[in-house]
Amino acid sequence: MDKISWGILSTSKFAARATIPAIQKSKYCRVAAIASRDVVRAEAAAARLGIPKAFGRYEDLLAETGIDAIYIPLPNHLHVEWTLKSLKAGKHVLCEKPIGLNYEDAHRLENVAEDYPNLKVMEAFMYRHHPQWKKVKGLVDENAIGELKGVHSLYSYFNDDVSNIRNIVQTGGGVMLDIGCYCTSISRFIFGREPNRVLGRVEYDPKTRIDRLASGVLDFGTGIATFTCGTQLQPYQRVNVIGTEGRIEIEIPVNAPNDRPCRMWLQRGDKMEEILLQVCDQYVIQADLFAQAIMTNGRVPTPLEDGIANMRVLDAIGKSSSSGGWVNF
Repeated sequence: MDKISWGILSTSKFAARATIPAIQKSKYCRVAAIASRDVVRAEAAAARLGIPKAFGRYEDLLAETGIDAIYIPLPNHLHVEWTLKSLKAGKHVLCEKPIGLNYEDAHRLENVAEDYPNLKVMEAFMYRHHPQWKKVKGLVDENAIGELKGVHSLYSYFNDDVSNIRNIVQTGGGVMLDIGCYCTSISRFIFGREPNRVLGRVEYDPKTRIDRLASGVLDFGTGIATFTCGTQLQPYQRVNVIGTEGRIEIEIPVNAPNDRPCRMWLQRGDKMEEILLQVCDQYVIQADLFAQAIMTNGRVPTPLEDGIANMRVLDAIGKSSSSGGWVNF
């Protein structure tokens, strides 16, 4: 097997713009088919993206022989359903974040996935594979900033369109599942373990009822992570990783550009060093790593249990906001 053959479930604009072209550029991948619930849309997307086959039903794509892996950029409430159906069809799965609507939903997937030990399942947290985060993690582990004490994340954009899927409760809309999940994932990744307890505050849109603003505190025992995320704020993203002897500031932590170097700054005392990262496409890297795990029967870089653990933290933020107190793990 020299390349993994992919099928895409959905003609999502995001997938067409970012992920599908990246999979097509991957050294180890080819995109063989795409499906929509509207065959005309599927055929149009296939023609536009240069994909050989188009299907008007997701089930028909899953039944297609010669498809090794499925990429799922469907709305959040369909992630677990179609990941399970893909596994039952004998396909490996790369599913967009969040892996489920909540911990219970994601845990249900985890239980079924255990019945398919030869199939790979991974949540598509593409930021994890970018060299800038490998660099940050390496600096922290090498004590370049002394003892790690804090991770502070900000992530926001503005979208108050009530018809947008990100603002629809029934399909899993809302700030925590859309971008807050990055803030909690980054904190857990940098500390390298799960928090002991979580405190959260969530604000809801009175019209759409989705969570539109959230802040949280993750207590890791030896340090604290804090974050604020919002879907009706000035667009911005930044992460600061702070230690006893220095700090690292990441300019574009999530939506890393693929056409220019990423920047970060390492500060120790009065000395500030700018670090430039080589131009790359984190979506291509993600596709390559997932394909290699399939081809070698190795472990995927971000195992399913990591996604389940992140969902547990997201649930705890909501529970804490409702109760007004800490949620212990």
